[in-house]
Amino acid sequence: MRISGTLIPLLAFALAGLLSILAARAAVTVVEDVSVSAVQETLVENGYEWSSVIGDGLQIVLEGQAPSEAVRFRAISLAGGIVDASRVIDNMSVVASETIIAPPFAIEILRNDSGVSLIGLIPATTDREALTRQISGIAGDQPVTDLLEVADYPTPADWRPSLSYALRMLEQLPRSKISVSPGRVAVTAISDSAADKRRLETQLVRDVPDGVRVALSITAPRPVITPFTTRFILDTDGARFDACAADTAEAQQRILGAAIRAGAEGQIACTIGLGVPSGTWGEAVAMTIDAVAELGGGSATFSDADAVLIAAEGTDPALFDRVVGELSNALPDVFALEAVLPTSAATQADGPPTFTVTLSPEGQVQVRGRVADDLMNETAERLAIARFGRGAVTMGTRVGEGLPMGWSVRVLAAIDALSHLSNGAVIVTPQDVTVQGNTGNLDASAEISRLLIERLGQTESFSINVTYVEALDPIAALPTAEECLNQVLAVTENRKILFDPGSATLTAESQPIVDDLAEVLRNCDTLQIEVAGFTDSQGRDIMNLNLSQARADAVLEALRARRVPVGTFVAVGYGEADPIADNGTEEGREANRRIEFRQIRPDPVPEDVNALDELEEELANGTVTMPDSTGADDAASGEMSAPAVGTETATQEVGADAGPDAPATAAPSTEAAAQDEVVTWDPAVGGALETAPTVTPQARPEELAIPATQDEGSAG
Repeated sequence: MRISGTLIPLLAFALAGLLSILAARAAVTVVEDVSVSAVQETLVENGYEWSSVIGDGLQIVLEGQAPSEAVRFRAISLAGGIVDASRVIDNMSVVASETIIAPPFAIEILRNDSGVSLIGLIPATTDREALTRQISGIAGDQPVTDLLEVADYPTPADWRPSLSYALRMLEQLPRSKISVSPGRVAVTAISDSAADKRRLETQLVRDVPDGVRVALSITAPRPVITPFTTRFILDTDGARFDACAADTAEAQQRILGAAIRAGAEGQIACTIGLGVPSGTWGEAVAMTIDAVAELGGGSATFSDADAVLIAAEGTDPALFDRVVGELSNALPDVFALEAVLPTSAATQADGPPTFTVTLSPEGQVQVRGRVADDLMNETAERLAIARFGRGAVTMGTRVGEGLPMGWSVRVLAAIDALSHLSNGAVIVTPQDVTVQGNTGNLDASAEISRLLIERLGQTESFSINVTYVEALDPIAALPTAEECLNQVLAVTENRKILFDPGSATLTAESQPIVDDLAEVLRNCDTLQIEVAGFTDSQGRDIMNLNLSQARADAVLEALRARRVPVGTFVAVGYGEADPIADNGTEEGREANRRIEFRQIRPDPVPEDVNALDELEEELANGTVTMPDSTGADDAASGEMSAPAVGTETATQEVGADAGPDAPATAAPSTEAAAQDEVVTWDPAVGGALETAPTVTPQARPEELAIPATQDEGSAG
């Protein structure tokens, strides 16, 4: 059978097409295998072992789970660099991202003579205007630089009480750097004096909110000591200093080391101050103390460059000569040494003359003993009156003859020395001046010693036995918040603050009560107090509200007029809200008409699970460094908040005739070489710690209700 001539070409074409298809398929397979292999090798070489490459014809499909979107994009870019990017098909997934952690909120506050600067990160819920307004009120006429950033995350736990406390500190510290974090406030500040430093530390620690840790580093200028004085005594009572001064920490350690070698025990105070006559002061004093110890007793007195060594009675003259000779040759050239070997003094036939001046705890002074003449007697009386007051002095002196030379100077020095004590006595004899008693001044012994050296001379013998009593210290004895409120309760118990009917004018009978309140509150200047006014339910609501506000304002103004520091006080009128008795009876209405004194405490803040990461920057010369949130210098951040409603309360009842509209509720008002000292406080252990502990304020007392009716008004 013959094949048609037409069929043969068709078969040839069909065979050629089939071969072409098979060749194309073979070429695609080769290209696919080569592409898949090249892309896979490239991804593995770059550390993307998690990825897999699949060929689909000329297309390259990438599969696998990328650790992040950036890694996923990088894998696609690498594949696109091997084959045409249009051939790359992305079939990869990305690991689900973790919950975003809130940033570490923090505020760093710097205040100096140039103004106030704030920098850090705060939550978006912060009332920025209120914070700026409060800082501006503290800064006064000085500029405020606000460099704060905002992030929309929940407010961290304990932030509000920390920030509120930091602002109160800022008001009291004109030269300071304050770092605030949730539950922690770190302060570096400079005070005007050592006494001011102690006052600030006492007040700031007592005002710490619940759950807030505080680290204080307050420096004070070194005192200028004139004359630069040290007096060391070694006798049967032991080794001790009446006064001790050093110019450097090294000199201080050298002097204290010599005192310990001589037998001194316990806590030894030696002030580092300015005014030293020589850089070899510490060496000279230490050598002289060693000489006293070698003699077995006596005293060493330094006043500037003049040194006096007085041996004890009965000291071996040969030993005295040897020790003094060695000391004279060893002392630096600038110091002049006078050495005294005393002999027993002969007593007078009628006994040695004496002069005694005593100060009782009640402030009464008795002056007794011998004086040289009438003029001296009058001079002594006038000096005593100048020091203690005319009504406190009782004279019992008599004029005597044969008094030793310099007796009048010793008498006047005794009266001046007594003025440094809270109570005690000074006894003057021809051989000695003895000062003994109690004081609330830690430096009283050194001050008395310098006084006697200046008045009597370095060679004169005197002894000082002064005891520091903390209760007499006007700084250490400052009342706590609970004590302040208890004193307010005691002052107003069974006494009534009265207003003229229907007005906010205090009656004359109320003035003594306000006087007594002012006396108490002057010592509570760091306490945040709300003066709250309340009425009964008679009269219209708005009239009662205005009247209660006006009367609260009147009490606040009366305290301000009596020089009470009311910068942390606020007057608020509540009208007929919060009754404490039944308004249906006259007795109940009388009880509801009242004034309350409340301690303002920050609102409690619920804990936040968000952790703080590192945030450390310092604000100096335009460079900002926030403290580390994990260490002792935690960074701090937060928002501004109004005073909290949680309060400790003392109450004064008031009347409430509806009167003129009272002013709007008042807004709360918040508040040289240097000797550095870092103080961290924990009342639980009663002292300074090496790390920043939690400072827990005293437990809040129960609400104190103090009844006191005001007027006979019928409204409110």
